[in-house]
Amino acid sequence: MTISRPASDEHAPWAHTYIDDAQAALTQHGLSDIKSLLAKQPGELATLLRGVTDEAARQGYAPGKWSLLESLLHTIDTERVFSYRLLRAARGDRTPLPGYEQDDWVPLSGANQRSLASVITEFGAVRAATLALLEPLDENALARRTVASGHEVSARALAWLIAGHAAHHFVLTRDRYLG
Repeated sequence: MTISRPASDEHAPWAHTYIDDAQAALTQHGLSDIKSLLAKQPGELATLLRGVTDEAARQGYAPGKWSLLESLLHTIDTERVFSYRLLRAARGDRTPLPGYEQDDWVPLSGANQRSLASVITEFGAVRAATLALLEPLDENALARRTVASGHEVSARALAWLIAGHAAHHFVLTRDRYLG
């Protein structure tokens, strides 16, 4: 089943950026369904990072900026948070969920003690779990909403946010870390 683009009332105003990033990635890859993009992104990441050394991945693109490993682990952490929100929405749980502070999480992630290969593998595993979560969802489940960070969000929007957030970080990786 195709997961249509969410309406603007299905997510917080800040999320438009990631929804648009997902749409741009769909267009770039000639895809029409967000699940196809989600399935493609692990391979895209591995290709993008081919030849990058662990030493290079431990560097930021500017002083005070996250290292490439930290940025990638942030992407994984965010997918886990958004996937949990997606599960809660799909199951009809409207208990408000708090936000999370990415700048507090990154220093505690241990990203720079990891190998780039291990982080790429983890991204693939987390994405496989996200796709397994999405696969059986029908239109009713995708339309259900929860409350996260003080805003209503649908399961559908969260699927798009996961893809768009990853696409956003792939562009940053290409332009700032590898450019």
